[in-house]
Amino acid sequence: MVKRIKLRTLFIGGCITLFFLVLVARVFWVQVLNGEYWQEKAAKQWAHSATIKAVRGEIEDRNGNVLASNVPAYTVVVNPEVIAEQGIGQEVIDGLHELLGKPVDELKKLVEAKDEKTGKYLKNREIRNEGWKINKELKDKVVAFYEELGKKHDIRETGVGYVTEQKRYYPKDTLAAHILGYTDRDGKAIMGLEKYFDKQLKGTDGSLSYQSDGKGIKLPNSQDTYKPVVNGSNFKLTIDSTIQHYIQEAMQKAYNKYRPKTISVIAADPNTMEILGLANMPTFNPNEFWDTKDAGGFYNHAVKSRYEPGSTFKIVTLAGAVEEKLFNPNAKFQSGSIRIKGYSKALHDINHVGWGNITFLDGVKRSSNVAFVKLGFEMLGPERLLQYIDDFGFNEKTGIDLPGETIGIVNPDPNKSVENATLAYGHGKVLVTPIQQLTAVAAIANGGKLMVPHVVKEITDSNTGKKTVTQPEVVRQVLSKESARETGSYLEQVVADQVKGTGRHAYIEGYRVAGKTGTAIKVNGTDYDRNKVLSSFIGYAPVNDPKIAVIVIIDEPQDGEGGGAVAAPVFQEIVSQALPYMGVPKASTGTADSTSKTVKAAAAPAQRSAPDLTGKTMQAARQLLIDQGFDFESVGEGASVVSQYPEKGTILASGQRIYLLSQQGDKPVIPDLKGQSLRDALEVLSLLKVGIAVEGEGYVSEQTQGIKNGKTLVTLKLNPINEYGENIPVPPVEEEKPEE
Repeated sequence: MVKRIKLRTLFIGGCITLFFLVLVARVFWVQVLNGEYWQEKAAKQWAHSATIKAVRGEIEDRNGNVLASNVPAYTVVVNPEVIAEQGIGQEVIDGLHELLGKPVDELKKLVEAKDEKTGKYLKNREIRNEGWKINKELKDKVVAFYEELGKKHDIRETGVGYVTEQKRYYPKDTLAAHILGYTDRDGKAIMGLEKYFDKQLKGTDGSLSYQSDGKGIKLPNSQDTYKPVVNGSNFKLTIDSTIQHYIQEAMQKAYNKYRPKTISVIAADPNTMEILGLANMPTFNPNEFWDTKDAGGFYNHAVKSRYEPGSTFKIVTLAGAVEEKLFNPNAKFQSGSIRIKGYSKALHDINHVGWGNITFLDGVKRSSNVAFVKLGFEMLGPERLLQYIDDFGFNEKTGIDLPGETIGIVNPDPNKSVENATLAYGHGKVLVTPIQQLTAVAAIANGGKLMVPHVVKEITDSNTGKKTVTQPEVVRQVLSKESARETGSYLEQVVADQVKGTGRHAYIEGYRVAGKTGTAIKVNGTDYDRNKVLSSFIGYAPVNDPKIAVIVIIDEPQDGEGGGAVAAPVFQEIVSQALPYMGVPKASTGTADSTSKTVKAAAAPAQRSAPDLTGKTMQAARQLLIDQGFDFESVGEGASVVSQYPEKGTILASGQRIYLLSQQGDKPVIPDLKGQSLRDALEVLSLLKVGIAVEGEGYVSEQTQGIKNGKTLVTLKLNPINEYGENIPVPPVEEEKPEE
């Protein structure tokens, strides 16, 4: 018995020893041989990390109206495991099909989804795309559905729910869609400003890492790592939502009426080249981009498309001829056709028989091709014309802060005279973009400065509050101020002359408008197809103090209508609403009905002299100046003109203001002299017999009025930089190279 007990004890002791040795070996293998592996595995269980999502920056217009923001979005999810347990699969499928519009067979796959390896039902499946990032209204309907389902079956869990996320929202739908672009449902920027400034808008996600025990309680010696989130910057644009609305409303009317391939419109402040509005048709809704049936609706023709401009390009030829003192508005030429040496066919006006022997000013009004061949090819010559084309920026990008800008192409063969001749009126070897053309005409409006267009006004770092403001940028001075003003006066007559002017449909009562029509016959293969045209109008207003410049391009309007018939009215509708909205007063104050379409020529030739107004009643003098298109200001309280400046017979610079002085009261009335030259300001104040003090040099930027020694004293502050009041530096003018 004792022996048997000893054997049992020995056996049990041996088993325990063996077990202990195995355990020690196992511990040695785990902690020593495989210690590093298990240490890493344990660290992963202890370590927890969380991503802190950055908030995408908002985009708003110049007045603070939100154009793009972030709003809650909801994604519908189903739990196949719970739905199967409750036995409500078909009801879930039918209900979600009705609410979301997702096909029944696709819903069935999601609701009955199983793990391929285990055959068990899966737990959570998102319903894409129909139930992905839906709005609150639809989410509330889904909630009502599954709550009703729970009541019907007396269950708490139905297997239907939602998760809350964020999505990009564009509160004004299609407004400025081609400027803004959009982000897809994953938050990826696809086009427009969203893509161009994606890095600044989206910011950088933050993160937090820490260590915890099995219950999730943070360890005392946890080694925390924190990376702060950097939210995206907020953008304020130069766009004005109201002007953008005017643009898109006018475009829609023209689109419905003429059924063209596309329409593009850009509006800008010519003094700063801030883009006030930009649109294309067809367009898209960035909130529902997936519903856009025509992919062409996403294309931003305003900065990406090249086209043969036609007669709107004549503005460059005219400006060059004026700058070179070659344009004599009263000189005459034979219209109709002209022959170019080395080319067998004649070049024609749109009216092949012409209008007889007419002045060059009439040639501008009627958009005579012959007139511009003479100006650009014969007078300026190919080399100088090409130099002006380069100076106006047609062989380079404008630098606008939008993606995908295309460069124009102007490449006539120097050995082919006809290509250089047709270049003078915008046909042949010349392709431009809408933004290039608008930038060029703005240079004429603002006194000769070619500027960089931009749509971003300022960027605010949402983390620090620091603002970065976009300053107006001058590329170069392409014309003298005098030449720019003179060119503008001729372009004004294209609109003002209601008989000869091709731009007469852009006329706006009470405002002086300058502009040019264009009708470019499109190429079909190797020949021009006269049934397919690109109609356009480009212009600015008011001529004497430009506030807005607009280009309208209508590609292949129905029935081949020209720019004067289809594009000019779109310009007129936009600008006639925009100017009053911008606070620009109408010039007309007389009682006569100046809206009559029998007006022969509202604007006289540029080299005009001041009429004799002294002794006339103020009402009669004002009406005379209104009828003849002069810029003027009445000073004083009397009924009659006692003196005027400039005096009668004085040759006026284009756009120069005439001051009418009547009887003064006890306190002389001082007119607004801002923007005037020192000479003009001194002359007017001298007539008023007031004291004058001057600070600085250049043009009047500020004026103050006070009393010194019992006499009215007017202090004028002058600024040499820019007569329009913009603090825009102008690069130094390079020395002209001698002509070869």
